[in-house]
Amino acid sequence: MTSEKVIDFKDVVIVYDNFPAVAGATFSVDAGEIVLLQGPNGAGKTTLLRACAGLLPIARGTANVLGCDLSTNRLAVRSRVGLLGHANGLFQDLTVLENMLFWSRLVGAMRQDVDQAMIAMGISGRLGETQVAKLSAGQRRRCALASLIVRRAQLWLLDEPHAGLDAQGRDELDRTLRAARDAGATVIFASHEIERARSLATRSLMVTTGTVKPA
Repeated sequence: MTSEKVIDFKDVVIVYDNFPAVAGATFSVDAGEIVLLQGPNGAGKTTLLRACAGLLPIARGTANVLGCDLSTNRLAVRSRVGLLGHANGLFQDLTVLENMLFWSRLVGAMRQDVDQAMIAMGISGRLGETQVAKLSAGQRRRCALASLIVRRAQLWLLDEPHAGLDAQGRDELDRTLRAARDAGATVIFASHEIERARSLATRSLMVTTGTVKPA
């Protein structure tokens, strides 16, 4: 029985600032995988994640994410993926709870879904009433991760997700990603923390000078 391919890239070229940040990437990710992207800075990991979220145009090749052809309709995939990059994507002037309720309304999630996500990432109680701008970097990271849980993304795209988290936060993140996978989501993440990342991932891919191969 063939697994459903959530990501299917073939000879994909992505040009960023007139530079081929990805130069002929071919790889696929099956439903239910947790895939680690590893490689040096500037290899193209962030570019690949942003492309999978429909944020960058495909210059050449074929790129399908969740059945959407990114060459012709990048917008179609955006509501179905959750991207956590170096920016947290939060409204700084709103409280943690207000941010979570905003995302819940967009996807039709229940208040109990918001509460569960906040508890899972350790930002319930007093922190929930705190303005995001007043949070520490680690707390903002937890808030951004909780927003992904609330959004019920089918594909989680994470760029250095453990950055800024303490030991407890990193363990909570790993549990959250495994729970998301168990609930039917697929996860692909970039990390330089290879030992921890490999223990979390079901498979690793090496990104070098814009190409992708098994690690």
